Amino acid sequence: MSIILTGSIAFDYLMTFPGYFKDHILPDHLENISLSFLVDDMVRQPGGVAANIAYTLGLLCEAPRLVGTAGIDFGEYQELLDDAGVDTSGVKIIENKFTASFFVNTDLSNAQIASFYAGAMADASLISIKDLNLSKDDMVVISPNAPDAMIKYVMECQELGIPYIFDPSQQIVRLDEDGLTKGIKGAKALFANEYEFELLQKHTHLSSSEILNAVDFAVITLGEAGSKVYEKGQFLGDVPVFKTTQIVDPTGVGDAFRAGFLKGYVRGFDLIICAQMGALAATYCLEEKGPQNQCYMMNDFITRFRTQFDDQGVLDTLL
Repeated sequence: MSIILTGSIAFDYLMTFPGYFKDHILPDHLENISLSFLVDDMVRQPGGVAANIAYTLGLLCEAPRLVGTAGIDFGEYQELLDDAGVDTSGVKIIENKFTASFFVNTDLSNAQIASFYAGAMADASLISIKDLNLSKDDMVVISPNAPDAMIKYVMECQELGIPYIFDPSQQIVRLDEDGLTKGIKGAKALFANEYEFELLQKHTHLSSSEILNAVDFAVITLGEAGSKVYEKGQFLGDVPVFKTTQIVDPTGVGDAFRAGFLKGYVRGFDLIICAQMGALAATYCLEEKGPQNQCYMMNDFITRFRTQFDDQGVLDTLL
């Protein structure tokens, strides 16, 4: 099974605010909100949901195929992904635009305020799943991207019979009811965090059970509370977060979780073990600045995994 990752490719501009956003927000005056935060530092890092997932999968000795649009400034970034083991042949360069950019400010409680500039990502619908020569043994991940591209990929995967994981996350608010409903009902699986899962119910008018029963499996992440795993609508169990040595930056943690989960899934592991792998991959990301600065070997991953979880030797097959 090959993993095809569609979604955003971006540069992340990461800023740190030495205070708490909540101390400067007046709930009674939200209609007139006007805030500016003086930050201590800013760094530019490679990012984007699909690219972040691809990077961590590369660390985990997979060779995912990244499919998306990038701008004329993508050259150095592409080299970094290639070196990590990512297949970037599916990236289309938009010659007159820059790569998408994500601007995020993080406070002392790890709360974040962010903005996203689409750039070349706005042209993602120029890519067609039909041109990728995929088979029904492959798995497409449809993660945040230009809204029209996400719906296009949903419809093309359904038409071709290609299984896909629906991961709309930040773009739930930009997709209409029909698009979200079609995306869920034709999907093999669903990824969402707790808040996004509530938004999906609101925007599709589907109940939680209707959503969970529509897919083979679903993973709902809960931040510090870990994640919940469902299979065919039935609750399988809770998976706690993996203990961290330090918390540096939450950017890209959810993407790393997805990569760890997918590594286990394509190897046919139990879904709970997949989520546990996701938890550890997320913690590696949390302990570094930016979504693509963690680095480890597979044997290190397995050794650390066993300090908290018992895989009964299953992970030995990864060596």
